[in-house]
Parts: sequence; C-alpha cells; structure tokens
Amino acid sequence: MLTERIEAVLNRQAQDSPRARELLTQLEGRGVTIAATFTPLLLGLRSDGTALLLSRTPAGTADAQIRGTPLSLLRLTGADAESAIRDGSVTIAGDAEIANRFRELMQLLKPDVEDELARLIGDTPANAVGRVVSGLMGWTRQAGRVAGRNVYEYLAHERGDLIPLAEGRDFLDGVDKLREDADRLAARVAQLEAQRGSRS
Repeated sequence: MLTERIEAVLNRQAQDSPRARELLTQLEGRGVTIAATFTPLLLGLRSDGTALLLSRTPAGTADAQIRGTPLSLLRLTGADAESAIRDGSVTIAGDAEIANRFRELMQLLKPDVEDELARLIGDTPANAVGRVVSGLMGWTRQAGRVAGRNVYEYLAHERGDLIPLAEGRDFLDGVDKLREDADRLAARVAQLEAQRGSRS
C-alpha cells in the first residue's frame, strides 16, 4: 500500500519534469535494486517507458544494484551525491550508467513533502507540520554539530588521541613555509651552479 502511494507521488512529479519523462523513456525496460544495509529494505525500481514502477520484492535481474546505509542512500538525492560514491559509503554494482540515470531521475522526482501532505490533510495543517519538522531538523543538525565538536575536543584535549585544531594548523603552516624555503633554496643553488658553469 505504501509502495503504491510513493510510486503515485513520484510519477506525479515525473509528469511535471520534461527531463524526468525523457529519462523514463531512455530507461524503458531497465531496472535497479536499492539495498539499505543493516535493514531488511530491498527496493526495486523499473521504468516502463512512461512511469516508474516500485517493488518491495524485485522480480528478475536488475541492470544495477545500489547498496548503502539508509543515510548514505539519502545522500544520493542531494548535492553531495558524488562524494557518497567516492568515499565508498554507497556502492554500485552492474551497469553504472544505468544506475547514474536512475539516480538523476530520483533527484528530479524529490517530492515537496509539504505539498503532498497538503493533499491529504489540507494547507494549514500541512504548513504547521512543515514548520515543526523544519524546526526539528534545524535543532537536530545543531545538536549534531555540538556533539561532534564536543567529541573532537574530548579526543583532542582530554585523551590526546587527536591533534588540537590550532596545533594542526600551525604544523601545516610550518610545512608550507618549509616547502617554500626549500623551493627558494633549490632555485638559488641552481642559479649559483649556472653562474659557476658560465665562468668555467
């Protein structure tokens, strides 16, 4: 039931995007499976040429398989999709070109959650829910940053497992200065050798 609803929302978004309709045509008969590690979630995506078909129990063989943690898979729909693949948190097996086209398609089909919620419960309640969720997400991001900073400070200052930020910057600045000095010295030595060679 939920799969059919998500499918309907995605296909409604596809009808509003010429590029999404073009990708659906290009991907006709092609499919990918998406597996979320550490969960039983396995989702199949297939194009019939005009619509995207979702399945919780993918039948047949897929052209590509995309695997990663749920959060890593969410990164594929955002701006840092390439980094999720480069850093290995998401792996792609099979036809990488097909997987990339499905990834582009999913980026185009990101629904406006508040708009979809408004269809179910009305504009005013959907707007209120949107504000609550937005505030909660902002708080979660802020809490995550603070927790990360606290863990870093503990590991750097209390345990000594990490280099404190200021010391790390000083070290890297020193390395840069040493490199510049070595380059200048090498240039000066080359100049002196050239002068000595011209005298003899």
